[in-house]
Amino acid sequence: MPKANELKQGTAIEINGEPYIVKKIEVRNPSSRGAATLYKVRYAHMKTKQKLDESYKSDDMLKAADCSRVPVQFSYQDGDTYHFMHSETYEQYSLTNEDIEEQIDYLSEGLEGIVLLLMDDVALGVELPATITLQIVETPPAMKGASATSRTKTAKLTTGLEIQVPEYIESGELVKVNTETGKFMSRA
Repeated sequence: MPKANELKQGTAIEINGEPYIVKKIEVRNPSSRGAATLYKVRYAHMKTKQKLDESYKSDDMLKAADCSRVPVQFSYQDGDTYHFMHSETYEQYSLTNEDIEEQIDYLSEGLEGIVLLLMDDVALGVELPATITLQIVETPPAMKGASATSRTKTAKLTTGLEIQVPEYIESGELVKVNTETGKFMSRA
């Protein structure tokens, strides 16, 4: 049973006997003394895709949804359908654009470390690895002497994702990206 402060995007939770997946988490730290940190969580129902907003204190206990987790690898995209392959049995699973809309920009062909959530043998969503490595395809030229500053520039990655990177990073370099925050972490 996870606590509210342990929730991550893509976590499966059971609310009133129904399975929901965490889509977005907003943390609010109140400025007054003794006030508890609040977590505003946006869920999507795993079957109907209906949205639900809930608020929790950091140590509120939640019930994990009863779904199986299988290791998969991203295979390919066919229109609005994304295909995944079970890492051990080679079984194929498909998810639509709507099922994984916030995670699409992190998917690259052959990406491993993905966990697929299954309920009653139906694919409901995926949990991405915490960090992924992608290549920069387009960014302004590197500036000499820019390594001492903390200024950033926009870089476009192979999946179409745009992130802010330090000025000394060049096109063609591999970078690590945090899949929860969507931010640059380091060179790969």
